[in-house]
Amino acid sequence: MQKKTLIIILFFSFSLNYSQDKIDNLVFEIISKVSKDNLEKDIISLANFGTRHTLSDTISKYRGIGAARRWIKNSFEKISSECDNCLEVFYQKNYFKRNNIRLIRDVWINNVVAIQRGYKYPNRYVIMSGDIDSRVSDPNDYESESPGANDNASGMAGTIEAARVLSKYKFENSIVYLGLSGEEQGLYGGQGFAEFAKKNNWDIIGVLNNDMIGNIEGVNGIIDNKSFRIFSEPVPANETDRERYMRRFYGGEIDGNSRQLARFIYSSTKKYIPEMKPNMIYRLDRFGRGGHHRPFNDLGFAGVRIMESNENYNRQHQDIRIENGIKYGDVIEGVDFNYVKNLTSVNIINLVLIGSSPPPPKNLSIGGIVEPSVKFKWDKNNDDNIKGYKIYWRETSSPHWQFSKYIGNVNNYTLDDVIIDNYLFSVTSVSVDGYESIFEFPSETFRN
Repeated sequence: MQKKTLIIILFFSFSLNYSQDKIDNLVFEIISKVSKDNLEKDIISLANFGTRHTLSDTISKYRGIGAARRWIKNSFEKISSECDNCLEVFYQKNYFKRNNIRLIRDVWINNVVAIQRGYKYPNRYVIMSGDIDSRVSDPNDYESESPGANDNASGMAGTIEAARVLSKYKFENSIVYLGLSGEEQGLYGGQGFAEFAKKNNWDIIGVLNNDMIGNIEGVNGIIDNKSFRIFSEPVPANETDRERYMRRFYGGEIDGNSRQLARFIYSSTKKYIPEMKPNMIYRLDRFGRGGHHRPFNDLGFAGVRIMESNENYNRQHQDIRIENGIKYGDVIEGVDFNYVKNLTSVNIINLVLIGSSPPPPKNLSIGGIVEPSVKFKWDKNNDDNIKGYKIYWRETSSPHWQFSKYIGNVNNYTLDDVIIDNYLFSVTSVSVDGYESIFEFPSETFRN
């Protein structure tokens, strides 16, 4: 009996290691194909539209947001033509009324969408987004030169490059490459698309919003081409009163779905690009400011903002000029293309891993009050793609998961001699190929 048990343990250990080696080799192969030259060319192309202000020209072939979004759509269509039409490319638009603050006239907000449909879970989506629009000092100035090289041609170019690289592969979940408009006027593009996704019952695994991924020289004088920030809100904005009440007694103040997505990105970056330094920022966004992941968060979807660590405010939302010897304006010379490549690779790694991930455990509950061991139970997915489950735990003051244990294909488990009061916990599903779901935090408690 002992010999049989040992053989089973050794088999699962070998299987897990073999699967992980295959995943690692695939990830390294894919990110080796990210092209700095492509990114540089696309950023320059976007900057050369002169201005991409939400209210700028929509008729010209060479200037304004109309020309820019057509160029982006054409870029996605060209990529799709090279992968046997593997991308569904279209405009998604909403009509917004003027607000007399940043939107001084009624306007159609047009987003550009490219969907790479998953072959197993086509209604599960992971989204990488960049912003199309740009602005200068006056948010209502839609005529002045506004190249928006870093803010946010860098994020948009990274999204196009991700499509260019990943379209050569197939994934179980759907991947969306998304250009959002109207960000500078009030997050209108994200609002429209988040509502579109909800209306169509999309199961969104996570949103990776890339907003400024090209600047390495901060206004504080620091030059840093390694670190970057991952902003995430602590708990969903649309949580119920009961969920808020339960959290007071059972914890989870920093364990909402967006925070778990951020932890996933942090861990994968440390593994595959160890020279990069991801910093998890425990905020929805920068102090008093906003980004295009927020409209998704508002509806309860997991979403984070990925961006540079050291911003240069002389290059953000500025008229192009020299004043007191200081250069102002968001121009090409302020973009470090190697850094854009690295942060694009960070996104691609996570699109690969999340795009291949199985559904997480359903209705995960935790127990173990006044007991020597913590207990878990959940609904099995009845999915032949799921090989088993994995428990993670960490000290309550730790930002990252410290310990883990693979537990096989079961729907309940007792973690012996681990006291529920001293740790926080999550469970992931593990696919037959070794991919893991995003960390699932227990949503209910139980007593035996």
